[in-house]
Amino acid sequence: MTKDFHGWRKSHHSEPNGECVEVGLAADGTIGVRDTKLEGTGPTLEFTEDEWRTLLRKIRSAAH
Repeated sequence: MTKDFHGWRKSHHSEPNGECVEVGLAADGTIGVRDTKLEGTGPTLEFTEDEWRTLLRKIRSAAH
């Protein structure tokens, strides 16, 4: 079951052509990520805070 996420915001690295991801937060601290093109109707990836930090660290290290 998908959690109730709030405070959705677009990534600062989103493209102006609509290829964006949004990040939201659930009451228990779970981070949700979804594709903005699907206007909230598509799947949401769910991450714990530790999983989110690990994902961001790996993305940042691959970008350098």
